[in-house]
Amino acid sequence: MKIEHIAIWVKDLERSKEFYQKYFGAVSNEKYHNPVKNFESYFLSFDQGSRIEIMTRPDIKESENSYQSQQFGIIHLAFSVDTKEKVNELTETLRRDGYTIAGEPRTTGDGYYESVILDPENNIIEIVA
Repeated sequence: MKIEHIAIWVKDLERSKEFYQKYFGAVSNEKYHNPVKNFESYFLSFDQGSRIEIMTRPDIKESENSYQSQQFGIIHLAFSVDTKEKVNELTETLRRDGYTIAGEPRTTGDGYYESVILDPENNIIEIVA
């Protein structure tokens, strides 16, 4: 058994799609649009692992999505980039492009070398080796 995909509600569908394509190599399908439900989505595929479905609909309520004030439920996505050097490089690229670095590159207590960044919707992303 494997996880097929994880879905994320987003406000800005196009910006989110471009973020995951540019920094994590996602490949997107054609946009799905259901005019009856005013729903749009993309499935983002990666070289390995599960897909991400990003979805938008104007009636979805805001939630507190904060690195400092976390809540129960799914809290982050982790992308493996294989080496410490790649963690450092991608972190610096994201910093230079104006994204929030919530956790500087470091070795964690559970053995990962990781940094933590926030995507355009403030979702927590770990970049790990």
